[in-house]
Amino acid sequence: MKAARIHAWGEAPRIEDLPEPQAPPGFSLVRMAAATVGHIDRTVWSGKFLVHPPLPYVPGVEAAGTVVASARFAAGQRVWLRGAGLGTRRDGTWRELVVAPDEALGALPDAVRMALGSAFFSPCTSAWVALHEVGRVRGGETVLVTGATGAVGSIASQLALEAGARVQTLADEAQRGRLPAGVEAIALEDGAQPSAHLLIDTVGGAVLPAALRTVVPGGRAVLVGYTGGTSVTLDLPELMQRDVALLPLNMLRREAAGRAVVDELLSRLADGRLRLEVTEFALDDAARALEWIAQRGHRGRAVLVAPSPTRGRGLG
Repeated sequence: MKAARIHAWGEAPRIEDLPEPQAPPGFSLVRMAAATVGHIDRTVWSGKFLVHPPLPYVPGVEAAGTVVASARFAAGQRVWLRGAGLGTRRDGTWRELVVAPDEALGALPDAVRMALGSAFFSPCTSAWVALHEVGRVRGGETVLVTGATGAVGSIASQLALEAGARVQTLADEAQRGRLPAGVEAIALEDGAQPSAHLLIDTVGGAVLPAALRTVVPGGRAVLVGYTGGTSVTLDLPELMQRDVALLPLNMLRREAAGRAVVDELLSRLADGRLRLEVTEFALDDAARALEWIAQRGHRGRAVLVAPSPTRGRGLG
């Protein structure tokens, strides 16, 4: 059974043949069709995550596939996998056969292809919770989304439009053609009056202080990501005068809120109301996928797909 394993923090994953696993009570055995490569995987891989599995370990917190054996689902059931320590406290999903706690599995509708079923949970639930649970978006408000061509930013923009908000983003000429329909591209101009009631910041770094200046007094800023940098300098007197609430999004703490809307989000993905771009890599290319997600300007999510004999079982 092929798997990608990490033997040292920050070292490229090695593709290895491992013994076929057995699922103990309380666990399911799933044949992986697609496994996501995300920023949380990269953080665990770097050795900087608060918790991590013992080395060597198989990364991957998300996947989709078909059940081989489970107490929750019949054999052959299409499922998505996420959480319950996968890839953070125990071996994860970058392997042909995944042993996952039963509570990590959810049914995947036939209309949602496997690659999308693997990739949807983190960006879709993060965007929903950022907008509705943390940011409390209301119809008629103006929402500024940074990184609107990325996975979370794109979904947040689409959901904000659906909620009746006016949606804006910061984008150069090259990015404007890649924005979700209905999203307005703006530039940060010195002296411009604040107009956003809610900021959804998926970039962090130097973009955050500039974006905060677009938020009206009494507005809210939800801090979702930090692809543009993990550190930021804020002028505290300016921030206090602007009276903008800084609201961090912690999806580990809010995962239950995300899981509560999974069926609705999958329904939107199935019928095209939500669109999420996915780029596929072979399992053998796990190292390249890790590098790809670290590049500025990459679009959508990276997904590892199982070797060709397994792909025939229904990646689509």
